[in-house]
Amino acid sequence: MNFPNANILEVDLTKGTIKKTILDGETHRLYPGGSALGTYILLKELKPKVDPLSPDNVLVLSVSPFTGLPIAGANRITVTTKSPLTNGIGDSQAGGFFPAYLKGNGWNALVFKGKAEKPVYLYIDGDKIELRDASKIWGEVTGEAERLIREDLGIEDIDIAQIGPGGENLVKFANIINMCNRANGRNGTGAVMGSKNLKAVVVKKKLGLKPADEENFKTLAREGVDRFNNSHGLQQLGEHGTNRGLISHHKNGFLATRNWISGYFPEGAENITGTTMTETILKKRDTCYACPVRCKRVVEIEGKVDPLYGGPEYETAAALGSYCGITNLETVAIANQLCNMYGLDTISCGATISFAMECFEEGILTKEDTDGLELTFGNDETLIKLIEKIGKREGIGNLLAEGSYRAAKEIGKGAEKYSMTAKKQELPAHMPQYKPSLGLIYAVNPFGADHQSSEHDPVLTLPPESQARKNLAMIGIYKGYDDNFELDDEKTRFAFNTQCLESTIDTLSLCQFLWGVATLYGPKDLVSLAKYGIDWDTSLYELMEIGERKVNMMRYFNAREGFTKEDDTLPERLFEPFKDGPSKGAALDREKYEKSKELYYEIAGWDKETGNPTEGTLKRLSLGWVAI
Repeated sequence: MNFPNANILEVDLTKGTIKKTILDGETHRLYPGGSALGTYILLKELKPKVDPLSPDNVLVLSVSPFTGLPIAGANRITVTTKSPLTNGIGDSQAGGFFPAYLKGNGWNALVFKGKAEKPVYLYIDGDKIELRDASKIWGEVTGEAERLIREDLGIEDIDIAQIGPGGENLVKFANIINMCNRANGRNGTGAVMGSKNLKAVVVKKKLGLKPADEENFKTLAREGVDRFNNSHGLQQLGEHGTNRGLISHHKNGFLATRNWISGYFPEGAENITGTTMTETILKKRDTCYACPVRCKRVVEIEGKVDPLYGGPEYETAAALGSYCGITNLETVAIANQLCNMYGLDTISCGATISFAMECFEEGILTKEDTDGLELTFGNDETLIKLIEKIGKREGIGNLLAEGSYRAAKEIGKGAEKYSMTAKKQELPAHMPQYKPSLGLIYAVNPFGADHQSSEHDPVLTLPPESQARKNLAMIGIYKGYDDNFELDDEKTRFAFNTQCLESTIDTLSLCQFLWGVATLYGPKDLVSLAKYGIDWDTSLYELMEIGERKVNMMRYFNAREGFTKEDDTLPERLFEPFKDGPSKGAALDREKYEKSKELYYEIAGWDKETGNPTEGTLKRLSLGWVAI
């Protein structure tokens, strides 16, 4: 086949101009969507060292050639930009229906440059595209903004990706959200959109991507449905959502609690788990385009929580729950709703608040600093008030809107040790003390701590005959382990190989809950999807190389910004033994971690002095065009 060209829509907000460009198929095959395509565009268009919140930054929304195919999990959108949170590459994915509709309108990527003179939103109906005045919508929370946009257009048959007041107010961890509950959450992408006076991107609902080989494609899709019906784990994902595993993390002693002081939350874990949510406040299970799993939570509490704003996922329940010592599910649901109304990443928001709570309890912050609020762990009222203050940048919220790393620097007095970040991004709720290879990835990952950038250690404890272990063997990982805690040479290779695989999955705009290792579809199914979906004769080797290429482009982007291996660090707290619970005494082994990190650089082909890609590695990955 000839690999499909990519249709790219370039919008210069300063000039108010819109133009279509074509990325040829040969080049598109090297960067076939998602963050690979986004990073490629940034490396071509963005000068080094620009202020992430200046008009000079570039914002890219991208899908893949697979987006919109009628199969489970082939429907994600990536936002790529220079991150105002990390000052490095920014990368974030979301699902819903917006990605399929964008592709149905004929577009692979949207590229935004400059800054509009006044607030605007972009409306896309195929090739009919216009920038429209958003002055009356600016300042509104996401639900009201959706209503006003529909009223302005006089059309209901649309989908909207937008920012809330958090993005407008340049909160460093603001997100871009579609359906008011599917978030491109991490790295502060919403702040970049806000800095450009861009309130929303609106697409007419259109589908139209048909498989190249419909018969074999239908067979592949049906196999996925059959596997789902026969998988207890995936059934649990559907029934209780991503939060199904919170209670097991707690029972093992590795549920991040009270700003990672502990991994044990006996007073509240049962209250905020997915099962409790299902039994109490769950209104329905929602889905993304063409997906049978329906893992998306929709909760309702009369007079308090509107189902429009979805419901807490695992990371949210932890960050706005156990991180902050909150034991009330209703409070967590209200906090989640506020984050979705204001357009705030729930992980960074909860983690930054838990940081502030510890500073308060340690006497570093006082009521004089906190607008009179008692920032104690477990204070439901304070949590809710702080989210609103952050979204509006009012009082103490103006400081916390910078994220915990910058807030700690401004506070001083030893506050830095309480900021649980890697590359200035707050840690998600998977603990390296339990999953040590994940700690390695948190440190080396170009866009900061992220739990979706590699496979997690427990999969290696499954029986060799399990499908997950067979899938790992396809990408060269054969060794199993009796427990999660080892971090040796083979575990380092596991981290690197699965990082390449997960990077491929993100590039192809696929859902990692359904495509990967311990999922609905394994590595060999990626090759089938390519053949039956778009008539792409590829191999697992080529696909893995695409993932590796993406990681190296991102690492190179950061090198241009001045990043080195000195930025590949973890919070000191991860190396300190827990003092209570089932995990008492557990800690990340510093010597093994440092040795593993040095080996990772060698495996990746990165300079051992700088930690950045060598010229040979870049040329091996067809990246010789970038300057050294």
